[in-house]
Amino acid sequence: MKVIIQRVTQASVEINEQVKSKISAGLLILIGITNDDSEEDIDWLCRKIVGLRIFNDDEGVMNRSILEIKGEILTVSQFTLHAKTKKGNRPSYIHAAKADKAIPCYDKFNQKLSVLLQQEVQTGEFGADMQVHLTNDGPVSIIIDTKNKE
Repeated sequence: MKVIIQRVTQASVEINEQVKSKISAGLLILIGITNDDSEEDIDWLCRKIVGLRIFNDDEGVMNRSILEIKGEILTVSQFTLHAKTKKGNRPSYIHAAKADKAIPCYDKFNQKLSVLLQQEVQTGEFGADMQVHLTNDGPVSIIIDTKNKE
């Protein structure tokens, strides 16, 4: 799994000009799933996300987690995070999981994250043409790949 985590003051997902999900201060997480992602990857990544100290404390230092600020999370499945661009100009998505693997994995990821966050995670819609709107706070953007844990 690969994620791009963005600290936001607000974020939303629109599908067919209708708002599906929106959050205020918290994290927008773009997630790409591969065929070899496992329950272990989900658990590790979710614990890592809720523990990240990327929100400012009273001194303006990034020292607080999403739990400490009682922030919200919006996740959006994005297979293009696994684009391979080594050859030619057309990206290959051969490593991105197909829907039969990716949807259950995305659902488990959101369920686990909701439990750890102690509130429901907002989501996009798998496979939909989505417009994602956000105000990146900082800007702070962090990339995590479960295949590179060390």
